[in-house]
Amino acid sequence: MDLGVSRALHGPAPQSTSGSPFHPVSSPTGSDLHPASRGGAGVLLLPPHHRSPVSILIHPIRPRPRPRISSPRSPLVPNPILRAEVAPGRTADAAEELYRLRDTFFPRDPVEKAAALRALADNALAILDSLPPEQRKTPQQRAVYEFLRGKILDVFPDYHKEAEDHLSKAVKLNPSLVDAWLCLGNCIWKKGDLASAMNCFSLALSKGADKKILCQLSMLERSMAQGSEGQAQLVEESIKHAKEAVMLDIRDGNSWYNLGNAYLTSFFVSGSWDHMKLHHSVKAYQNAEKDETTKCNPDLYYNCATADKYLENYERALRGFEAAALKDPGLGADTEVQKIISLLDKLDGAMKGQLRSKRLASSVSSLSEVNIKSSHKKATIGILSEGLNKTVAVLGKVVLLIRHDNIAPMYYLTCDLDQSYFILSVYGLRNEAIKEGDRVALLDPYYRILDISWKEQRYQFKSIRVDFPEQILVNEKAPPPHHVMPFKTVPRQRTFIHAQD
Repeated sequence: MDLGVSRALHGPAPQSTSGSPFHPVSSPTGSDLHPASRGGAGVLLLPPHHRSPVSILIHPIRPRPRPRISSPRSPLVPNPILRAEVAPGRTADAAEELYRLRDTFFPRDPVEKAAALRALADNALAILDSLPPEQRKTPQQRAVYEFLRGKILDVFPDYHKEAEDHLSKAVKLNPSLVDAWLCLGNCIWKKGDLASAMNCFSLALSKGADKKILCQLSMLERSMAQGSEGQAQLVEESIKHAKEAVMLDIRDGNSWYNLGNAYLTSFFVSGSWDHMKLHHSVKAYQNAEKDETTKCNPDLYYNCATADKYLENYERALRGFEAAALKDPGLGADTEVQKIISLLDKLDGAMKGQLRSKRLASSVSSLSEVNIKSSHKKATIGILSEGLNKTVAVLGKVVLLIRHDNIAPMYYLTCDLDQSYFILSVYGLRNEAIKEGDRVALLDPYYRILDISWKEQRYQFKSIRVDFPEQILVNEKAPPPHHVMPFKTVPRQRTFIHAQD
């Protein structure tokens, strides 16, 4: 997220893939949205295995050391075009094991992972070099040889020119070698040449629909959207290609994960604060979790927790971040857990510390005289139904600004005409838009009674959420344009949004 979400929103490393809110920077290595999800406004989308948090793009979808949002992943399973009689089986198996380690092994010390990858890569190269010359004679055999060597060398997070050279030879020898085009695109993505990476994926896709290619293309489009004038259109294209991948195999967890990252990214970069995007994102992540392979991806839990956090489903968010921390201690998810607990402590403390003074009663009574010049019917929080309350306006007095560690939303202790207190969460406005003592009119309020249990602690309070600046009047006036803040962020994919795209 531009605000610092973290992996969030892009996805896993290139298949065989990170931000806060999401981590995620998009990258060919594999994680998309990882909160820091991992990124921040203007965050550079790295290739998939540069795990960094997707941060709320204004603060990376989580700053992670990914991020959240996406990174391309290399294919783990050889494309059907590599026939058994041609493909060097032992080397292909060794390469598959190498990428499996990359995508599932997350020790506390990154040096340990680097050493393990180097050892397996050296072993895979030794197996490849042991192939007798007669198995490298034909152009097709040499193409497979060059492809496997390039794929093995490209397993590391950083760009490797030798890997690009071998992969380039592979596609020249056999332009129909789809997995070689996919790996070449991931490799080129790492050095920042997004246009050439896009060309590789497009060429691979021209050979036929393929879920892995569509996922990588979707991640790349999210990466290209960062700072682009056509940002919204690119993110919509990312969602489109992610959906196409899911339709090819509705049981594939990585495709669902990628779709979740695409929706999460859309929520942050659109600036529209459409919480339906978050609901779509969570649903996609839940489908991804049904795949036993994808369940191993810590970015999945990080990015889903990021979406739940912005939906104010705090208990689910806590469980998700805790699960991500257990699967990958280096992700920084434990920090997100502490942030939510700190926020809940502050919200709970504000509700319990409310003062019903005569002065406050007098100031609140003046709300009855407010004319909001709207067809909305005035109401108090006591008559609201849980969920969206259309054609209703709740009038309130801002008692206290509740400061916390995230950029959005803003939280206020507020009191209505009946002197009932509630927590008001506001998206899309800057800090200075609402001050203590201001009168607010909340149009079409989204009302909830929150009841959160965590580690023997229980938090209970009433809440109204304002998603759009158009839903609030401050002292009977609409917020001026300079008080409106577009929230740009990206999910983490391991490669961003930590995500494994």
